[in-house]
Amino acid sequence: MTDPIDPDRNAAREAGTAADTDSTGGDGPDASSIPPTRQRAPRPRRIPKARIEPPRDTFTSTGYSPDPERAALPFNTRTQQWFAARGWQPFDFQREVWRSVATGASGLLHATTGAGKTWAVWFGAMAAFGDHAPRALADPLTVLWVTPMRALAADTAGALQSSARELAVPWSVGLRTGDTGSAERARQNRRMPSALVTTPESLALMLTRSDARDELKQVRLVVVDEWHELLGNKRGTQMQLALARLARWRADLQVWGLSATLGNLDFAADVLLGPVRTPRVTVSGMQPKTLIIDTLIPATIERFPWGGHLGTRQVEAVAAGIDEARTSLVFTNTRSQAEIWYRALLEARPEWAGLIALHHGSLAQEVREWVEDGLKNGTLKAVVCTSSLDLGVDFLPVERVFQIGSPKGVARLMQRAGRSGHAPGRASRITIVPTHALELVEAAAARRAVEARRIEGRDTPHKPFDVLVQHLVTVAIGGGFSAPGMLDEVRTTFAYRDLTAAEFDWALTFVERGGASLHAYPDFHRVVRDDDGVYRVPREDLIRRHRNNIGTIVSNATLQVAWLSGGRIGSMEESFISRLKPGDIFTFGGRALELVRVRDMTAYVRRASSSRGAMPQWAGSKMPLSSELADATLTMLAEAKAGVYVEPEMIAVRPLLQLQADWSALPEADVLVVEVLHTREGHHFFCYPFAGRIAHIGLASLLGWRASRHQPGTFSISANDYGFELLSSQPFDWASLIDGGLFSATHLTDDIMESLNASELAMRRFREIARVSGLIYQSHPGQHKSARQLQASSGLFYEVFRKHDSDNLLLAQADSEVKLQELELGRIERALVAMNACRLVLTHPKKPTPFAFPLIVARIREKLSTEKLADRIERMLAELDKAGR
Repeated sequence: MTDPIDPDRNAAREAGTAADTDSTGGDGPDASSIPPTRQRAPRPRRIPKARIEPPRDTFTSTGYSPDPERAALPFNTRTQQWFAARGWQPFDFQREVWRSVATGASGLLHATTGAGKTWAVWFGAMAAFGDHAPRALADPLTVLWVTPMRALAADTAGALQSSARELAVPWSVGLRTGDTGSAERARQNRRMPSALVTTPESLALMLTRSDARDELKQVRLVVVDEWHELLGNKRGTQMQLALARLARWRADLQVWGLSATLGNLDFAADVLLGPVRTPRVTVSGMQPKTLIIDTLIPATIERFPWGGHLGTRQVEAVAAGIDEARTSLVFTNTRSQAEIWYRALLEARPEWAGLIALHHGSLAQEVREWVEDGLKNGTLKAVVCTSSLDLGVDFLPVERVFQIGSPKGVARLMQRAGRSGHAPGRASRITIVPTHALELVEAAAARRAVEARRIEGRDTPHKPFDVLVQHLVTVAIGGGFSAPGMLDEVRTTFAYRDLTAAEFDWALTFVERGGASLHAYPDFHRVVRDDDGVYRVPREDLIRRHRNNIGTIVSNATLQVAWLSGGRIGSMEESFISRLKPGDIFTFGGRALELVRVRDMTAYVRRASSSRGAMPQWAGSKMPLSSELADATLTMLAEAKAGVYVEPEMIAVRPLLQLQADWSALPEADVLVVEVLHTREGHHFFCYPFAGRIAHIGLASLLGWRASRHQPGTFSISANDYGFELLSSQPFDWASLIDGGLFSATHLTDDIMESLNASELAMRRFREIARVSGLIYQSHPGQHKSARQLQASSGLFYEVFRKHDSDNLLLAQADSEVKLQELELGRIERALVAMNACRLVLTHPKKPTPFAFPLIVARIREKLSTEKLADRIERMLAELDKAGR
């Protein structure tokens, strides 16, 4: 087959570069991200965003009418004209992908954000598979484009459709996500588009259709966008199983993954391409791109930092930076932090009312869509956001990005930086705004790590049985399966490559008869084997329940937040609302709200007269420091110990680091610093392994438990990304305990499970597993189950299995996930090995050091109100500053 897009013939006359296209207020509805002075809500759209309106000159229900002059030209000529009209030219990596797709290969494309990954694969698909002669009907479903986010799916569908129309390729492009309306779904059911943009969950739902094989076996290419976002979780496992199903139906299926931030490319490719039988390639398109990473260094830096206070002091400086750019994104690591910064910016610049907005996953869909549209057309000056805007939606007007606090990871910093200058040839700029002084060191370390391309690798789940159980029911609905064939199919995936026949038989028995303990209950006889040996789902009610609860995302239970007089604002975790009583005030959607009542999974509110109240806290808000960034930070501290201060951040924080070295010592990659001191609070043990907050919680619990075996005692624990504190009322001989094996990795699993009451953690983890595996379900349409009801149901199953079905593989999975994900047991073990290999520096400072101070503040924060905490810290700082002079 000849190359459908000539890579060389007109290269000399091509110029430029290629681009990648990767609520309310008052007591009535308005946009929750617009302040009271300009609080008109975006008018609801008659057509949901999930539906892509067919433009003129493209497919409609009656056919396709292309520009005959354009369609008569060869596709490679049209492509050259398309690029030239924009002043672009294809990159070498795009040409390489075009050739690879044309020759039938699958692959992983790793390219710079904004370099043109979308065009690389999409143009290759149109060239290789498109029949370029005009005709009345579209090609059958040929390309599946899978994205991890609905917003990214809608943006991608629009880009694919417009380019196909401009190139006169007679292809239709459709969109199918949870937001797709019933009319559009019905239209697709009658005839699928040539290319369909969807999500892993919607693809799994398509596999439950009775005609799934007939529709999907025509697919020739599957594109998995932002593969790094799926690789490390169960959604990625679900994607692997779906690809195995499609590859079974079509031997020459091609699969391409797209990513910009992967540290372990070969592994990522192996996971994605496990089921495919076509040749494999890995294409790197990391184009030279100006990436500016700077830090907003405060005018004054305290020598005794404490987390969270410094950020909002820099609101004026951030606002000045926003003023200099056309459009900016202000990223925060948590939703509560986004709420704080949105209000702070409005207070600093009241005239920006209606020109800045708030975007995070708990806000209503119509508000998020309004914000995204404002970013695309450049009508918004700035948007304060979370990871909800991390991925490759194309916001070309964005010129600058601010990162509030440490990004905690190199890949995350690069991903967010790429939201600005999102096109080849444009510089991307991200400014880190530290929230405490030690984050200045992290900022300098992050820039060094980016320059060295030390990007985090990602692991992937190993044999999650809840996902396998769900998939078996999915396939049983979508045409059925035979046991031997399904075992062979599942084993083609990376996740289940070593699945044993006994494990598969257990999963099959579990969906067929409910396993050893649920066989007496018909609702758990979800599949039956017919006379031909094919397993199918026998009852319509079981089919409906499965379809309503398909997917692997198990979010914390949420309540709708609505105005008492009508109008929805968004959603919030039930665990937060349950702590409030009527009359309490909290901040959400950029405004202060008073809780009136909670009824039918809805929290009814009205505007509060006071802005002082509790700030919502969302699960997962404590993002741990990555190993790569921790190592880079230790390198910076080693340079400081040697007297090398080159980076501007390090020069600014030099007095703090010198005081730390004078009073105690600076940690290094091969030096473990331990501080032991006595204050009026009691006896303190500080340790700085730089293993991340989650691992430090486990380490602190482990060491406290081991110490108490030698001498009875009770410990209070505090932890951050740098280290942890153990506080006791009586002294311990820590030097002797360390010499006696306190840091030993021997018997680690047993000791850590004992020290942390891991059975309770496993029972909480089992709730997610029970939902994914279909033991419990969120609700039927129109019904609601509270988190308490779901937890009670899963807890009952957990106890039944423990007593009567101890070999249940879902129990073993819960224990495994607690160790690997909740406790980060692997990182704890690596930390202990490193701690034993390090040179120990045990000091006895007279006062808490700059590294110890934030751990003390974090501990007392849990006990004091904001006002009392501020007073307490002010007294502590005065005493420490006096001692440090």
